[in-house]
Amino acid sequence: MKVRVLFLTSLLPLLLLTACEKAPAPPPVVTVTTPGLPTLPRNAAGFIDLSVEQLAQSMASKNFTLVNVHVPDEGNLPNTDLSIPYDRITENLDKLPGKDTPIVLYCRSGGMSTQAAAALAAAGYTRLYELDGGFNAWKDAGHRLANP
Repeated sequence: MKVRVLFLTSLLPLLLLTACEKAPAPPPVVTVTTPGLPTLPRNAAGFIDLSVEQLAQSMASKNFTLVNVHVPDEGNLPNTDLSIPYDRITENLDKLPGKDTPIVLYCRSGGMSTQAAAALAAAGYTRLYELDGGFNAWKDAGHRLANP
């Protein structure tokens, strides 16, 4: 009986200590900082959603690779560096810059570029941006395509 009482009394402070511990802090929001491109958090798929206004402001100090992934080719934004079909993006990694280099992907409306961005994020690319609404949103905001 004494052993049980001793055991229980020594166990009680341990239980109180563990019960009073703070819950672990939630993981920090991951953001990407790139001169010229805004600092924004990544989405659940691992890339950053970029608005037309944010991209337009970033074009003045362009320090990223701009990639059109739309199929078929229906036009390019000004200063587009590459055109790679969205469904062949992982077959063309040799055409892209390094995995830590900023890359902005776009298509006509955002669907294909979202798929391409998710594929590149899964392949280990860490500084990916995807233009929300694609070049349709770009045109709707009053900007011109390079070759309409």
